[in-house]
Amino acid sequence: MNGMTWQDFVNSIREAGEPTPFKSKAQKKYKALRKKNDIYSSPAGHKNLSSGAPYDNKTKRAGTDRLRFEEEVEPESFDIHDDLEPVLWRGDELKEQIASRLQKIAQDFIDGLSIEVNIEDITLTGSLANYNWSKYSDVDLHIIVNFSEVDSNRALVKAYFDNVRSKWNLKHNIKIKGYDVEIYVEDSREQHLSSGVYSILKNKWIKKPKRYENNVDFISARRKADDIETQVNMIRNMANAGQQRRSAKAIDRLKRKIRNMRAAGLQSKKQEFSTENIAFKILRRNGILDMLEDLKNEVYDTALSIKEQ
Repeated sequence: MNGMTWQDFVNSIREAGEPTPFKSKAQKKYKALRKKNDIYSSPAGHKNLSSGAPYDNKTKRAGTDRLRFEEEVEPESFDIHDDLEPVLWRGDELKEQIASRLQKIAQDFIDGLSIEVNIEDITLTGSLANYNWSKYSDVDLHIIVNFSEVDSNRALVKAYFDNVRSKWNLKHNIKIKGYDVEIYVEDSREQHLSSGVYSILKNKWIKKPKRYENNVDFISARRKADDIETQVNMIRNMANAGQQRRSAKAIDRLKRKIRNMRAAGLQSKKQEFSTENIAFKILRRNGILDMLEDLKNEVYDTALSIKEQ
């Protein structure tokens, strides 16, 4: 079963006093700890020799105030291809084997829930449903359900699905042709901002992507990402100096800034290819977002701890 029961989840939220969505800890950081013998995984490993295996070329960098894994983010990884990823697509139609496997994964996830959920659709979105796929891409598998059919409190339902899908993503290491599968549960009433959305159940495009001809402004995106990384390191120094309350406020403010930055990019004409969204991807690939989430947890733990005499 995927996570706790619905009633246990509701009770835990009530005891906490507010419907705060579940926050997973640095999912990518723990991918190496996932099981390697999942029934859906391909035993032959990565098939796309032209793009290389995901998450390679990692180097360890030590600094006076941090130790983290950093990936070199090449501008070429944001190039726009002439075709959709050929290991998944035949022309502009998802290969039957891929669609069948993704549908089974989604159905198994829903069947493992403690509540009855009616699937309205299963969609593939993200860069693998677009022309900007790369070795860093994930299979973004969205399960579309009507949250109001579960409970009238849609925020509470979202928190429940965030909880179970985050635990599921941490537990499993399913790969499709070398690409990690990430499950999302999406409310059918919520507008999904993406230039490419493919319905696996209906075997057709809901929103067909267009190959954007303009070059991605990688320099500006890199500059935005560097500025945010600098702010993260400043907050780290602030926390190390014992200023936990100031650090917590700064973290919340910076996380809000990052969310707004990406939302602005996705709502712009360029959408996934906007400077803001590319900056977000750089931060995610370099582990800065995971570092910020870890820092938030460290600040919280330190603030509530009492040191031994």
